[in-house]
Amino acid sequence: MPNIVLFSGSSHHDLSQRVADRLGLELGKVVTKKFSNQETSVEIGESVRGEDVYIIQSGCGEINDNLMELLIMINACKIASSSRVTAVIPCFPYARQDKKDKKGAVERWSRAPISAKLVANMLSVAGADHIITMDLHASQIQGFFDIPVDNLYAEPAVLQWIKENIPEWKNCIIVSPDAGGAKRVTSIADRLNVEFALIHKERKKASEVDRMVLVGDVKDRVAILVDDMADTCGTICHAADKLVSAGATKVYAILTHGIFSGPAISRINNAAFEAVVVTNTIPQEEKMKHCPKIQFIDISMILAEAIRRTHNGESVSFLFSHVPL
Repeated sequence: MPNIVLFSGSSHHDLSQRVADRLGLELGKVVTKKFSNQETSVEIGESVRGEDVYIIQSGCGEINDNLMELLIMINACKIASSSRVTAVIPCFPYARQDKKDKKGAVERWSRAPISAKLVANMLSVAGADHIITMDLHASQIQGFFDIPVDNLYAEPAVLQWIKENIPEWKNCIIVSPDAGGAKRVTSIADRLNVEFALIHKERKKASEVDRMVLVGDVKDRVAILVDDMADTCGTICHAADKLVSAGATKVYAILTHGIFSGPAISRINNAAFEAVVVTNTIPQEEKMKHCPKIQFIDISMILAEAIRRTHNGESVSFLFSHVPL
């Protein structure tokens, strides 16, 4: 692959190396460090003049620092005369702040930020020509950009994992832990030719679920909870308890982005899951040491194929349903 340079940010070097190995490339030389006042410094260690540059940086860990590092790396490559700069952001930062939906007094609505739009503006101003991301929390975020955005899906990898690791998958039921994920679970259920259910949740306040209502029959079936992300894991753990009490024989959770902050690990350890399966858009090695239920699906092939097709001027939409893993 001539005229291509692949750089890794500091948020998820393992994933970047996996993508580079899939493409048969060496990661470009870049040094990131902080000054004593915590300003981020980036030094690109090779020429990018006329090159097609791809920067892999996930929105995880020290999110604000990693986002700033990505912006600086994009700008450094842009002003060094690269022909195109593509930001590969497996987990898009601030994706949950995509609309004004604060509840309470009417006057509070006007003061709720749309931070995902702000991040989109920052990436564009920094010089990004193209964005590749995965399973956006809300697909309308693509419309926040005036540059091309490819929103890849982990669905092909999820389907493969289910067929290879759940012997009773033909008698399973796919469950969405909230109404917003209904479209996601119906797509997977249709591909597997099984039924689906959803759980309606009512919240007292953010990150605190008040009541859950199961819509669908899970009795004597393997229940597979599917969602795009889990943070403190209160919702999916409550959902697992609800499914067990409704007669499910086993409960699995499959998530694209396993954030797992705060009490998430202890909640998963105490919940009724057979396994909690996540992709490696976010590093999971440390969390897996403290929670044997966590497993991960490698999505480096999907990202690598998207980069290859983008570089060659081919369509990326084919990846939405077919990808060899």
